[in-house]
Amino acid sequence: MRIRIVDAFTDRPFAGNPAAVVVLDDGDGDGDGDGDGGPGFPAEHHMLRLAVEVNLSETAFVHRLHGDARQEAGADWALRWFTPATEVDMCGHATLATAHVLLTTGAARGTISFATRSGVLTARADGDAITLDFPTAPLTRVEVPEDLAQALGAPVRSAYDTGPHVGDLLAEVADERTVRALAPDLAALARLGHRGVIVTAAAEDPSGGHAFVSRFFGPAVGIPEDPVTGSAHTALSPFWSERLGGTDLVGLQVSARTGRVRTALRGDRVLLTGHAVTVIEAELVAPLE
Repeated sequence: MRIRIVDAFTDRPFAGNPAAVVVLDDGDGDGDGDGDGGPGFPAEHHMLRLAVEVNLSETAFVHRLHGDARQEAGADWALRWFTPATEVDMCGHATLATAHVLLTTGAARGTISFATRSGVLTARADGDAITLDFPTAPLTRVEVPEDLAQALGAPVRSAYDTGPHVGDLLAEVADERTVRALAPDLAALARLGHRGVIVTAAAEDPSGGHAFVSRFFGPAVGIPEDPVTGSAHTALSPFWSERLGGTDLVGLQVSARTGRVRTALRGDRVLLTGHAVTVIEAELVAPLE
């Protein structure tokens, strides 16, 4: 079985966000035993153990659907994502990485449809990039949690819940410099009760090729800081589209690795476009079953 490490939302290696991708052959997972992984997948505890071993923010497992399963799901592939701590409902960069693997290996062509815990998600080649079609996160303004500013080490202008699939808290701060300078108390952020915290501000110089910046901290799910977070941009897109007056925007995630996400708000869907680069191909020696 092959396992690949793909840098997503970047056009050069050793940047963007790395994800591990495991393409399961028919019969690789029978879904039997304790921690049933479901038809076509290994048991959940095996997938989680591999995610811990790889120790990236996400490890994706994907297998082709056939016959009745394909018709029932309304998709050609089944896809799941694991952090080193848990399974998550939605992940953008690992979906981009998975689509990149399927397209570059010839396993899929054209538009790829994935059955996931967040419904059917699609990916398609877009020139030399890939465009994902994800549901728009429903934003609900909430009171700024009492401990949030102290945990971030910066004042918070406003806060929003991003809905059940994303499950993050979006926090707006004063400016791009504040976002870049953050050195948060990760243990305090983990106690806030969300999957993660998205921190964002408008770009200091909009002529620099991006309209807004962000960082993502997810210590509650085993991700101290995620380099580039596609799912967060399903919330950032409507947030900044309303404030900046445009539906097509570019976001720059200003982690140490950095990454650029092109967003296009289309009602209840957000299109996320980025590049991906395979950096490692390896053989998985230990069995998953």
